[in-house]
Amino acid sequence: MQGDFIPTMSLGIPGDAVMALLLGALMIQGIMPGPQLISEHPDIFWGLIASFWIGNILLVLLNVPLIGIWVKLLTIPYRYLYPSAMFFTCMGVYAANNDMFQVGETVGILGFVLLRLGFHPAPILLGFVLGPRFEENFRRAMLISHGNLGVFGERPLSAVFITLCLILIAGHFYLVS
Repeated sequence: MQGDFIPTMSLGIPGDAVMALLLGALMIQGIMPGPQLISEHPDIFWGLIASFWIGNILLVLLNVPLIGIWVKLLTIPYRYLYPSAMFFTCMGVYAANNDMFQVGETVGILGFVLLRLGFHPAPILLGFVLGPRFEENFRRAMLISHGNLGVFGERPLSAVFITLCLILIAGHFYLVS
């Protein structure tokens, strides 16, 4: 888990769904993870490093003597664990903005439909977190280039990445059909 913090904090690219949530929470607070994080917010960066050390020490101190209790927790049936996890999730969502609509989004029909259609939650979450950032930078690029989409293919590196993306998309459609 701690290894996932490296691309998230240094590049602003989440490695998994948990890091996407953390990235979104930081962006809501006005903190942009990336190469400038250590110079713009050293208190957050060093606090994170200190929390890793403290967390690891506490895990050793707590987990070794309490291993029997953790094993017994594994015997709790899923039908009890899932509703309690959803309850605490909804409490956290409501406490964030006092908005019942967001609670409805959390447990709503949309998530159920997407899961039934075979969509995985992690890419959707990444889209929610990275989408606004992508749109903002795309809009900036279009303003600078006066609406010319060819600006993305002018540099060799960006042309290679766009070509690779198109190949991956075409390969996916080829394999699906």
